[in-house]
Amino acid sequence: MQRLLFPPLKTLLGSQSVRLLVPRAAPRTQCGCSCGIRRPLRSGQYSTVSEVALQSGRETASLPSKAADRVVGRWLLVCSGTVAGAVILGGVTRLTESGLSMVDWHLIKEMKPPTSQEEWETEFQKYQQFPEFKILNHNMTLAEFKFIWYMEYSHRMWGRIVGLAYILPAAYFWRKGWLNRGMKGRVLALCALVCFQGLLGWYMVKSGLEEKPDSHDIPRVSQYRLAAHLGSALVLYCASLWTSLSLLLPQHKLPETRQLLWLRRFAHGTAGLVFLTALSGAFVAGLDAGLVYNSFPKMGESWIPQDLFTFSPILRNVFENPTMVQFDHRVLGITSVTAITALYFLSRRIPLPQRTKMAAVTLLALAYMQAGLGISTLLMYVPTPLAATHQSGSLALLSGALWLMNELRRVPK
Repeated sequence: MQRLLFPPLKTLLGSQSVRLLVPRAAPRTQCGCSCGIRRPLRSGQYSTVSEVALQSGRETASLPSKAADRVVGRWLLVCSGTVAGAVILGGVTRLTESGLSMVDWHLIKEMKPPTSQEEWETEFQKYQQFPEFKILNHNMTLAEFKFIWYMEYSHRMWGRIVGLAYILPAAYFWRKGWLNRGMKGRVLALCALVCFQGLLGWYMVKSGLEEKPDSHDIPRVSQYRLAAHLGSALVLYCASLWTSLSLLLPQHKLPETRQLLWLRRFAHGTAGLVFLTALSGAFVAGLDAGLVYNSFPKMGESWIPQDLFTFSPILRNVFENPTMVQFDHRVLGITSVTAITALYFLSRRIPLPQRTKMAAVTLLALAYMQAGLGISTLLMYVPTPLAATHQSGSLALLSGALWLMNELRRVPK
């Protein structure tokens, strides 16, 4: 791990690009006495530090490609970690019903929180003009408002940190020439997705601030916009982590057999299933569907509840009926665990490197841990700490699936 994070100095000093700036002494001539006479320096030879400094302004030294790949890979690994933190913090913000406490959006102005009593009173009065206070929190005190405000404020500020973690290093690496042509396109796409994610977050919040005279439900954000917000965050996380693993982990030269081809395809399908299961959790959270049936394995007294198709047309039930949404999430979760179990036993039938076997075992362990967390969250009526841990587990499971996919990727010819 130390060698991965901090490459040996000898490796960097031994590279051709670094040796370009090492002063080279002029050869001596034999004159028959004890002293040596230096020949005149040719072009490209430096005799003083000042000459090196002058020449470095004209020429830009770049890292060797492998060293640059390691640096970029570690940067994207850190970026994926910040995205994971934003997803987890966003889940806690949703679970504590804090997401609608900040009723406007300013990129710079809102970075400074209220400091005086007067400023807090003004912020509280703005919140009181919107449906969540009027319908759900009309007895809320200023102290209670401060808690939910700081939860949403933390989520928004963390989102800004994520943006800076992507954009500033990307500009630096681009200027230094450490990104090849393909990586430049990928990095541009990641930075654009970060910006889009911030705009999508505010678009989601606006749906919970709108007056809905015909609705008797408690104010909440649109489950469709919530799913889009979470989905784009998961895409950003997966793309960053995949690129990082591809740059940092040496690729295995596996024999291209029919069994390996099937295993690779099955791993890709399983990863897609895990992603879909995590995305369906956004509809569960958006509709509070985790509070509908708090029993397992049955839903109430039956395996298939009678109110699955309450809405018309039928397709609305998939996205708007809390019973159907919970049922779908259960089915997807059970299917994911079954697929991962089958993937593990299939991988045991093929001779694989030790690291690949470890990835398969890790994915299996994460799958059953996530299933246990989901069932416990349901049976205990969705306590915030347990539900937040369950949401974090979905990221861990996605990471395990990406790791195994990366281990099985085809070596380019």
